[in-house]
Amino acid sequence: MLATNIHDAKTHFSKLIERVGEGEEIIIAKAGKPVAKLVPYKEAQAPKRKPGAWKGKIWMSPDFDQPDAELEALFYEGSIEPAP
Repeated sequence: MLATNIHDAKTHFSKLIERVGEGEEIIIAKAGKPVAKLVPYKEAQAPKRKPGAWKGKIWMSPDFDQPDAELEALFYEGSIEPAP
């Protein structure tokens, strides 16, 4: 792992980026104290999904998608009949 100061990092930034691209990590220091770390970028991978993980843990009413006359009356004039 390479350590460099801010002035050298600014001067040789392109070269440092090339080295980081090859997998090296670089510490940037100010007055001898580390303040930043250049590391290779890695795509975040979404965790693999496991089908059926929620089976038996949730419940949905059989009529969840049926219109509610009381609720419709709040938004519409009268109830709306479902399409045949």
